[in-house]
Amino acid sequence: MRLKKGYIVKICLLGVLLVNCQLSIVNCQLKKPLAFGDMDQWIVREIKESGVIGGKTKLLYEIGPVDTIRGAEAYKNRGGSPWATSNVLAKVAGVVKTNTSVFPEERNGGWCARMETRYESVKVLGLVDIEVIAAGAVYLGEMIEPIKGTKNPFSMLNSGIPYTERPTAVSFDYKVKLAPEPNRIRSTGFSRKSAVEGKDEAIVILILQKRWEDKQGNIYAKRVGTMVRRYTEDTDWVNNATYPVLYGDISGSPEFKPYMNIQDEERYALNSQGKNVVIQEIGWAEADEVPTHLILHFASSHGGAYIGSPGNTFWIDNVNLVF
Repeated sequence: MRLKKGYIVKICLLGVLLVNCQLSIVNCQLKKPLAFGDMDQWIVREIKESGVIGGKTKLLYEIGPVDTIRGAEAYKNRGGSPWATSNVLAKVAGVVKTNTSVFPEERNGGWCARMETRYESVKVLGLVDIEVIAAGAVYLGEMIEPIKGTKNPFSMLNSGIPYTERPTAVSFDYKVKLAPEPNRIRSTGFSRKSAVEGKDEAIVILILQKRWEDKQGNIYAKRVGTMVRRYTEDTDWVNNATYPVLYGDISGSPEFKPYMNIQDEERYALNSQGKNVVIQEIGWAEADEVPTHLILHFASSHGGAYIGSPGNTFWIDNVNLVF
């Protein structure tokens, strides 16, 4: 049957309308914001450090419902916020000390998060006693305060949150400014500073895990989904950057990099007994596996504890999961 020209035009218009409707539905479902992921709400903590190290009042910032907390009290996530930062309260041998390496910064009439790699010093009676490299980090989970020592700082992080969905990607706005030095510095405060080969890079890590716990309280996991991105150049603001999540065993994938491997670093989580233990990531999950936990970690340096280049700065805003 031969269609008249008018019918053909109407059918074409109908097809365009249907496509537009489908695109609208997809766009409506495309992004799911993480709670407080717009970085527009911050808690300010006012903490006076011990007199022996100067007695100054320092400000620490946490992502959560707008509030001010005064006093050297351990912080726990508030108001349903899933976010923690590398800003911490330490109490070592009765001495109160703080570190601030994450800051709110105004952006487009709201706020974003600025993470900095910097030196953090402890001065006793005016003399430098300890100087460490501290990277700025924002992540899903919690910091277990107060910090009681400098040994293995990652053991104080409860990494990740319960999560059972399967996003196709993560998206966020970001800006990067990297220190110009060709190599990084390792400074733990208890040994001489040393050079670490390689330029410092900002990094974002998204990992979906299927976790379980045995009778002894050990936590095991299989890797369900992976997204790791390192930034090697300065950028102005990049809006709506979107990175796909890769599922299953990606070790043979063209997108695979060594730093995407399972058990690439030690991460910790609270077990049912309230003890923070190593998450023993023992293998890749099947590609269609349902996760139990989501790890999402942004940091201004990529090399681990006490390694980085002072001046490295990483801004993030509007964090969403994409479906």
